[in-house]
Amino acid sequence: MNAYISTAFLVWTLHLGLALPLPRHAALDPGVHSADDLLLAESYLNAFYRQGTIWKRSSDSLLDKLKQMQSFFGLEANGELTPKTLEVMKQPRCGIPDVAGYHFFPKRIKWLAWGLTFRIVNYTPDMGRDEVDQAIEEAVQVWRDVIPLHFTRLSHGTADMMLSFATKEHGDLFPFDGPLGQLAHAFPPGGDIGGDVHFDDDETWTNDSRAFNLFSVAAHELGHALGLDHSTDPEALMYPLYSYKDSKDFILSEDDVAGIQALYGSKGTVSAKAPKRCDPKFSADAIAELNGEKIIFKDTFVWRYNPRLFRKDWMDILSVWPKLRNRADAAYGLPEKDIVFIFRGKKYWAVKGYKILHGYPQTLYDLGFPSHVDRIDAAFHDVKTRKTKFFTGDKIWSYDEEHHSMEHGYPKLIKDEFHGIVHKVNAAYQQNGSIYFICGPLQLEYNINHKRIIRTLGANSVLGC
Repeated sequence: MNAYISTAFLVWTLHLGLALPLPRHAALDPGVHSADDLLLAESYLNAFYRQGTIWKRSSDSLLDKLKQMQSFFGLEANGELTPKTLEVMKQPRCGIPDVAGYHFFPKRIKWLAWGLTFRIVNYTPDMGRDEVDQAIEEAVQVWRDVIPLHFTRLSHGTADMMLSFATKEHGDLFPFDGPLGQLAHAFPPGGDIGGDVHFDDDETWTNDSRAFNLFSVAAHELGHALGLDHSTDPEALMYPLYSYKDSKDFILSEDDVAGIQALYGSKGTVSAKAPKRCDPKFSADAIAELNGEKIIFKDTFVWRYNPRLFRKDWMDILSVWPKLRNRADAAYGLPEKDIVFIFRGKKYWAVKGYKILHGYPQTLYDLGFPSHVDRIDAAFHDVKTRKTKFFTGDKIWSYDEEHHSMEHGYPKLIKDEFHGIVHKVNAAYQQNGSIYFICGPLQLEYNINHKRIIRTLGANSVLGC
């Protein structure tokens, strides 16, 4: 039996549940609640808290479902239809059930291919075509960043994931309910309708914080299309209630990353191989020096190199700091606070050991960089002056850590500040009176007192080669 043909049976059983008489328990007593509230509660619980699969009908009472719903959202699971419970029920949300283990199939599924296709079938009149394209591309990128799947967009034909806008009954037997309520739904991995995402076009879609942000909803629904259930973590993308998320600053929560990587593995497991330690072509992406230990970033990997405690294995960045996604542009250590700052794109994080500090990520502009700077190439902290030097292209910036401001007179040209450094700086760190610049496969030792390059080494020497 084709599992997706059986969706008709699932809808039939859901609708059957909606027709059942409401039990006259005190928690759902018509004498206490309005008819509209009672109808809302019954519809909500039958739609989103139906235990079992399409192969087995639920025997749970509405009271049991109410307690499950309250427990899911962190409310007191007392079975009382409280004002707070009703408030949650009235919030716009995803149309997929919240019950853990709810699947169209009787077991957990995922895509078996490492390459997936997606297609935007039609467009909402609320947004320009370019705006819709951008929102969907950014939503796909959220997942592309953390798993080794390859996503390709098709302009015609049948894709693995077909994304479309529709209203009311639209051919899948899961009709939308008009404005508010259910915003979208998606189908789990598989053939036919599997992987498809439908958006309710009775909603108003936007690319900002007005009405419903398409990126926010699309990223969530694509999680379902890849095989994820709902999360009980309010900070997770896969939390069922709608919340606005700015695509420019969005980072997947640890819960989201753990869930999707449990299905497909991390980005580094397939897309990149750990660097060979003494490869003569080796070049670092970023290096932070902290109390004699160097934290070295390359592709999706990190190595904590301490000559006294030699460790030979690279670690996947996501396994150390899940919220950092993958790769690093620059990094530096702040010894007096035992903190490492890690930069990627326009954002940066402060980490202490394996913990990302509260309040991060922040943006480059919080440090005082102008809007045209969108990434950092390298950075190092001068422990004597307590100034941090940032490298962008052929320019250098100086940040005063004590006063939390950029120094006057910067940026300057790197070649004027450090004579002999004429190549792009990929990484930098300070150690024993010298500044070490990684420029491609070379490591240049710059003596601070003599203000010149005194030695040229292979970049792999930073790994003890």
